Amino acid sequence: MEHQETDERLLEKAANGETAAFQILYERYRDPIFRFAYRMLGSAEAAEDVAHDCFLSLIKEPGRFDPERASLRTYLYAAARNQAVRRYQNFNRESAIDDFPDEFRVPENHGPSQRVLDAELAAEVGRAIASLPPLQREALVLFEYEDLSLAEIAAIVGADSNAVKARLFRARDKLRASLGRYFRIGRETGRVKRA
Repeated sequence: MEHQETDERLLEKAANGETAAFQILYERYRDPIFRFAYRMLGSAEAAEDVAHDCFLSLIKEPGRFDPERASLRTYLYAAARNQAVRRYQNFNRESAIDDFPDEFRVPENHGPSQRVLDAELAAEVGRAIASLPPLQREALVLFEYEDLSLAEIAAIVGADSNAVKARLFRARDKLRASLGRYFRIGRETGRVKRA
């Protein structure tokens, strides 16, 4: 079964020309890498380019991945981060954060007025996240949205866990200040709860 094979084994097969193995890896990681790049850059087109370039690089030079240093997931996030940082300097926003339909789904069981309020709130959250400084935004996105550990994020961004924790704290503090009227953000957990 495809899900039982390790990333390392699949990459080895892909490096030997097995396109099905590469396809499995692509299907495993394409969406998370795209979402991360999208949240960092705010453009679906740029995020698509970043995801494409990450996988193209992986298939062209599979030897650059060292399983002794990091997992493939961590390696791909780091590659996406590096490309996003390069693009961020001269990047032109092509679409707003709230234009991406899969980001903020409104529950179907809400009435029309509640769906409108939820959509407005989702837009506010998107704008607040987009306004964070890049290092804080990436820490928040990787921790909250991609569910990575502090150690994994530290490996991706090339910083120690304490630096990542500080960035995450500052990001949450800024979100608390800008979204406080919409949410109760617990100081003890840092998790967001609806007000």
